Amino acid sequence: MQIFIRSALALVASAVTLIPGAHANGEVNLYSYRQPFLIQPMLDAFTEETGIKVNIVFAKKGMLQKIKAAGANNPADAVLTVDIGRLDALAQADLLEPIKSETLQQHVPTHLRHPEGLWFGLTTRARVVLASKDRVADGEIANLSDLIEPRFKGRVCTRSGKHVYNVGLLAAMIAHDGEAATQAWLAGLKANLARKPQGNDRAQAKAIYEGVCDVAITNHYYMGKMATATKKPEQRKWADAVKVVFTDQDGHGQHLNLSGAGVLKNAKNRDNAIKMLEFLVSEKAQKMYAQDNFEYPVREGIALHPMLESWGTFKPDTLSLEKIARNRTTASKIVDKVSFDAGP
Repeated sequence: MQIFIRSALALVASAVTLIPGAHANGEVNLYSYRQPFLIQPMLDAFTEETGIKVNIVFAKKGMLQKIKAAGANNPADAVLTVDIGRLDALAQADLLEPIKSETLQQHVPTHLRHPEGLWFGLTTRARVVLASKDRVADGEIANLSDLIEPRFKGRVCTRSGKHVYNVGLLAAMIAHDGEAATQAWLAGLKANLARKPQGNDRAQAKAIYEGVCDVAITNHYYMGKMATATKKPEQRKWADAVKVVFTDQDGHGQHLNLSGAGVLKNAKNRDNAIKMLEFLVSEKAQKMYAQDNFEYPVREGIALHPMLESWGTFKPDTLSLEKIARNRTTASKIVDKVSFDAGP
């Protein structure tokens, strides 16, 4: 049985070597952009249910280049990642195999999967507004356009405009409103920044807690991570200082990105890879995603974590993420055009 390359160091350094017997029936080889501890419970449940062993390699970056370089000798069968940009990059590089699965088509909404079955969403993550409980009144923010109003001058925080999460948001805005309107919005947001874009999404909640700013843009699940933090309990104070605002409910709806997966061309364990994807949209796995990772399931009828329930329901933007991805290059260029990361 093949010993699947297990370390990120080996992945980054290597020309991949295949060992005879690599396509044993009882395993599947997975490349993951997601840290193993986030998905290991689901993969363990898959192994327990099917008897199929999952060999996983985690790499934060460089995965696409290594897959391309390996060509037909690539040992991986599937890729699990976050952000539509990474999935789209794999599809555009012609590295994914079209999959026809009644299970995946039934449980993954059309706008959250590639029209030809190259990739499928597994969970969604809302890019929400966080607002100070003390300094921002309920109802003061309804739309992203509110953030560029004069009343928010010097009150907005965000991470880099070039980060994939923000590029995805801008790409969706371009799809709905056009390039010119999106550039004008980003320039207005820059003018209202309290500081130069910096840090990660959790750092924005911390900045609100510390009074640096009053509103920020972040992915929703970080609220769950902070509110339940045990190793860094100070983050609970950050979460307690803010409230979640879903935007554009009277318009196109709340922007969503996703985590998702696809099967690679030349997969030696193709059938097992498809079974794994199908399991990840099963009731069991979707419930684990919702309860353990604070993510929104793609499958209908799955109970959310009580914290997510407490925020209420929202209307999602149902524009195809495959179409949104077409605007990512333009979105990134807009960030440069307005010199957004230079700050106010």
